[in-house]
Amino acid sequence: MRLVLTVVFALLVAGCATARSPRADEAAAAGTRAAAAPDIEFLGRTNPNAALSPAVRVGDMLYLSGQLGFDSTGRLAEGGIEAETRQTMENIGALLTRYGSSFDHVVKCTVMLADIAEWGAMNRAYVPFFPNNRPARSALGVGGLVRNARVEIECQAVIPPRP
Repeated sequence: MRLVLTVVFALLVAGCATARSPRADEAAAAGTRAAAAPDIEFLGRTNPNAALSPAVRVGDMLYLSGQLGFDSTGRLAEGGIEAETRQTMENIGALLTRYGSSFDHVVKCTVMLADIAEWGAMNRAYVPFFPNNRPARSALGVGGLVRNARVEIECQAVIPPRP
């Protein structure tokens, strides 16, 4: 019995190792390769020592790194979580515009809050940026954010075709 199971297992493993998808078989028959990986572009990294890219474009999708509520002087917006959230969203809007998208094309956001009890106040500042379509969203409380920020938001958006 053990020998039979060993042989069956070996045949299954061999079959899995050589199995191909129907799409790969079709591509081979047509003399073409299966679909190539999408075009990837790392955007906005002006400092070669930076640990991240502010945005990455994959095909027609735009992935933004988490944004904080820093103003043009490099300081966190003053006035509490609502002011910080508004500034964060303005920073996101600037990136979306720079890379060919907009708030109308955001499909998913992740909101990280230093204090989950501030969710309602954050939401009051966040919602007006999406007057037409509300993207999917997750919100979570975290143990801390960079430079004592109260909120960090990352987004994913579609880059619509240009007319």
